[in-house]
Amino acid sequence: MTEIIDNINNQIVESANTINDVSEISQVIEKTINVIIKCLQNKNKIILCGNGGSAADSQHIAAEFIGRFNLERESLPAISLTTDTSIITSIGNDYSFDEIFSRQCESLVLHGDIVIGISTSGNSQNVINALKKSKLKGATTIGVLGNDGGEIKKLVDISMTINSSKTPRIQEAHRTIFHIICDIVEKKIASNEKS
Repeated sequence: MTEIIDNINNQIVESANTINDVSEISQVIEKTINVIIKCLQNKNKIILCGNGGSAADSQHIAAEFIGRFNLERESLPAISLTTDTSIITSIGNDYSFDEIFSRQCESLVLHGDIVIGISTSGNSQNVINALKKSKLKGATTIGVLGNDGGEIKKLVDISMTINSSKTPRIQEAHRTIFHIICDIVEKKIASNEKS
């Protein structure tokens, strides 16, 4: 085998092992699913935020809730705070980059909503600020994190932390968690629509 093939195979194994470790937090994922279902049944919404790849994940998951994951069902209310460049750049310019999410939370978050902060380091200041503002507004806060969970783990109501320091592996595990959540929430919501 070539050096490149060895590298490819090592990364596949590393990724698989990290994703396999997600089973260690299956009870926390179940708790998160139940909280999200209750939120949606109460006509509240899911709000997500993150930076870089985590921004892409927040948009991806909001799209899965608004559109569909696997099943035809009613649209589920979800917002990614990373999508409006005019809002993000005006807040970043007029206030600071640290406020790009918290300023949005100030006006968009309602009591009973869920705010999910995604951070591979657990220490993204703009995500921390958003979660703090959301707690003041009466939202349930959830951290989807990496490393040791950082400051966000101490702040949120529920934390799902991938115990890895490698950003790509953390992001791959985060997507697995989100797909599990989307799948089960969708099935529960769709079955309630039929009953």
